[in-house]
Amino acid sequence: MSEPQPVPPDATAFVPPTGPNSWLNRNVFAFGLTSLLADLCYETATTVLPALLVVVGAPPFALGLMEGLADALSSFVKMGAGWFSDRLPRRKPIVVLGYGVTAIAIGLIGLVTFWPIILLLRVAAWIGKGARGPARNAMLTASVRPEDKGKAFGFHRAGDTIGAIIGPIVAAALIGGFGAEGAKAAEPYQWVILATIVPGLAAAVVVALFVTEPLRGPGKPRQFWESLSALPPRYRRWLVAVGVFGAGDFSHTLLILGTINALTPTRGFVEATQIAALLFSLRNVAAAIAAFPAGALSDRIGRQKILFATYLLDAIVVAGFGVVVTLGHAGIPLMALLFVGAGVVNAAQEALEGAAASDLVPDHSLHGTAFGVLGAVNGVGDFISSVIVGALWTIAPEIGFGYAATMMFLGAALLLRAVVPQES
Repeated sequence: MSEPQPVPPDATAFVPPTGPNSWLNRNVFAFGLTSLLADLCYETATTVLPALLVVVGAPPFALGLMEGLADALSSFVKMGAGWFSDRLPRRKPIVVLGYGVTAIAIGLIGLVTFWPIILLLRVAAWIGKGARGPARNAMLTASVRPEDKGKAFGFHRAGDTIGAIIGPIVAAALIGGFGAEGAKAAEPYQWVILATIVPGLAAAVVVALFVTEPLRGPGKPRQFWESLSALPPRYRRWLVAVGVFGAGDFSHTLLILGTINALTPTRGFVEATQIAALLFSLRNVAAAIAAFPAGALSDRIGRQKILFATYLLDAIVVAGFGVVVTLGHAGIPLMALLFVGAGVVNAAQEALEGAAASDLVPDHSLHGTAFGVLGAVNGVGDFISSVIVGALWTIAPEIGFGYAATMMFLGAALLLRAVVPQES
């Protein structure tokens, strides 16, 4: 009788690093630095893009169309790209290509003045962003032990937020350096956007040179719908809760408008606008500080508990803004507290949802699909919340805030039910 053949190891299995500080390995640090550089690119360009559209004569609806179309396409690209990355032996090329496409597309905006071309480049940039997101998250998950995922995602999110803080500051400084007048009114904004190609491409280079992809075999040849149906039922229930919460999780830029409305009666429009901008910067600082502690705490006491508390706190913060807007006036300390709360919950949500998704989908060969579907659900939620809250805002701002807080409370309640062990 022949000797039994050894069973080959699963090439997709993750071998965790060892050592007391193994979570902060080269991959995690590189992804954090990449996120900082990439967000420095995005946020610098985003800061000056509205002004560029104005001086090139774009119609008022152009920016809204640009943002909505880019976000929608990016969300659905995430789902397809995540599934595709599961079928490949290496995800790293998709990540590098995605960062590179985004950097180049954003930089090219600085060379054109015809707003429909600007729209196409902005959409192309966000498609690149959507394509690399799920693959990057899967690689980040595979770079640390399961008990360290919260810290890794929190560190990554902190880098992202620091880039968002630096970006507007860099934009303001560069505009002054590239100043121009008269017929050259668009030039300072074009030069600033063109300059963003430097940190954008640097983000791609960091991944290419410093990220080592954990060993994987060729992915299982699942069809797209087969991969979706293979996601655990518990994960699908969890996505429903995430989607309901997301349907109320509107863009925090509306908080700036709400603050201006609340402070204008006592401070005047100009001063209210200045205060709102400073408070939003405070929100970003709070997010940068909170991201890593939120992820690290989730490693100790449970991801879903912290995410539930995050959803609940977000609903309370939004309800607080609704009360302030309804009253029509507010003190600066109260507004500052609400903006800090908004920053904390935003950072915690971004850091924890990715880590929680990987917890609920233990099969590493499905992680790209799982992160892609999560991105699509969040994208649809962003679209729904922006449309509904924006429409309700035109009736009365407090109604918009009330709707958002209600959906967030409901999402938090559904999250509790989703994570309770049930029969599939």
